Amino acid sequence: MAKPKKKPIQIYLREDQAERLHKIAERRGESVAALVRQGVDLLLEQLPAEEDPLLDIVGLYDSGLGDLAEKHDEYLLRLIQEEGSREP
Repeated sequence: MAKPKKKPIQIYLREDQAERLHKIAERRGESVAALVRQGVDLLLEQLPAEEDPLLDIVGLYDSGLGDLAEKHDEYLLRLIQEEGSREP
């Protein structure tokens, strides 16, 4: 499995934060960057659903199907069958 791509980002920490982070990283044998990523992961895991930016996609499009939530399996099956019948 490929490692996820990392995007560089610059942050400014208070001096006490940086010192503590460096000591923890040294004790654990990890990089400061790895610890910061772990902290970001913890924050994102604890994020209340209503603050999750991924939920902004909900309601962006209207399928025109009033029962899509209840019958999504049927619609997907129909789509797969239609696409399968188009193959040569």
